[in-house]
Amino acid sequence: MEWNNLHEVLRSLYDDMMPLAGDMAAVAKGLAGLGALFYVALKVWQALSRAEPIDVFPLLRPFALGLCIMFFPTIVLGTVNAILSPVVTGTHAILEDQVLDLNKLQQQKDQLDYEAMVRNPETAYMVSDAEFDKKLDELGWSPSDIGTMAGMYMDRQEYKIEKAIKEWFRNLLEILFQAAALVIDTIRTFFLIVLSILGPIAFAISVWDGFQSTLNQWFTRYISVYLWLPVADLFSSMLARIQSLILERDIEMLSDPTFIPDTSNTVYIIFMIIGIVGYFTIPTVTGWIIQAGGAGNFTRNVNQTAMKAGNVTGAGAGSAAGNIGGRLMSKQNN
Repeated sequence: MEWNNLHEVLRSLYDDMMPLAGDMAAVAKGLAGLGALFYVALKVWQALSRAEPIDVFPLLRPFALGLCIMFFPTIVLGTVNAILSPVVTGTHAILEDQVLDLNKLQQQKDQLDYEAMVRNPETAYMVSDAEFDKKLDELGWSPSDIGTMAGMYMDRQEYKIEKAIKEWFRNLLEILFQAAALVIDTIRTFFLIVLSILGPIAFAISVWDGFQSTLNQWFTRYISVYLWLPVADLFSSMLARIQSLILERDIEMLSDPTFIPDTSNTVYIIFMIIGIVGYFTIPTVTGWIIQAGGAGNFTRNVNQTAMKAGNVTGAGAGSAAGNIGGRLMSKQNN
């Protein structure tokens, strides 16, 4: 199953769990009705005790909340999701455009890397079978030629092994990058489901005098968690754009026949590590858009985990890049 399909499964899970919010409305209506009774009685009693006219407008608040509870999936969730969904759609479209450009540039760069290796007589036989066979045909069967053949076979196998190691490490970082995005999306879906199912209870509690802030907190937390996905898409778009600019510069340099390409992919590895660590800062960044309390400990723990993961991944990337770079330098010296 592809990564995009896993994200679609989370979207389907959210839609499938939404009817449970209607089931919770039955409990919330009783709680809200009792709260409305005490709320109206208290406001009327206070006005009578002060010999003041009864202000009817504040007394309509419990009835408005009762209507929201009765039709919670349609009025509340439907309205909020309809307002916020264009933001998700817009940021996802930006991400798709950037990723499409990145894939095209990566294919172009890979082709130019191959052509640059073929142009170089010292490396052509390592990437091209035709050049390898041609070089073997030019050699004879003298002891020196046999030694040269053995060296060519060893260089070719060493190049393939180094390429396989780099591809493996690159795939590992890509898996960690996608896993970080999936973790954020899974936690986001879980929070949205909990807030949606227990939303009628929060509305019912806000009817009671002294708990009016519960309604504001529910809205701010729901909107804040909902915006995790747009912020993640914008972050991924930024990384994709940076990599596209780097690839465009590499393609421009590869157009020079005398340029020797760097096959270590160090810059790519660095930005993958940045992406892995950066994904776990999304809850913090979203909190700057709309302030929502109650998630401070979670955000702090997530950031600490991200820093530990980044340190471990960075150590592994530095070790692998240094090892590959050392081998390339020793080969050039020889």
